Amino acid sequence: MKAYWVYLGLGIVFEVLGTVCMKFAEGFTKLWPSVFVFVFYAMSLGLLVLVLEKFEVSIAYAIWASLGTALIAVIGIIFFNEPISVTKVISILLIIAGILGLELFD
Repeated sequence: MKAYWVYLGLGIVFEVLGTVCMKFAEGFTKLWPSVFVFVFYAMSLGLLVLVLEKFEVSIAYAIWASLGTALIAVIGIIFFNEPISVTKVISILLIIAGILGLELFD
């Protein structure tokens, strides 16, 4: 079962990398970032498929999507100079709280 947590973590990392590549692809006008969008998303979804062998789809997808969203929000703030606000920080914390709630109280 622990291997599936590793698969889920790697799937989230590849999903985040794919999303970052979307930013660098500039509307698919840049070749290599555009290629990596598809490579990273394929890897991410492939790992998610493996995870679904052992996890409930509602839990696995919620963790995958919400952690990816929270990580991308933080990356946007740190690396892409996106504005930070109290609302944004609270919203990210609520995403994390939701993930913990799904896992701890299931």
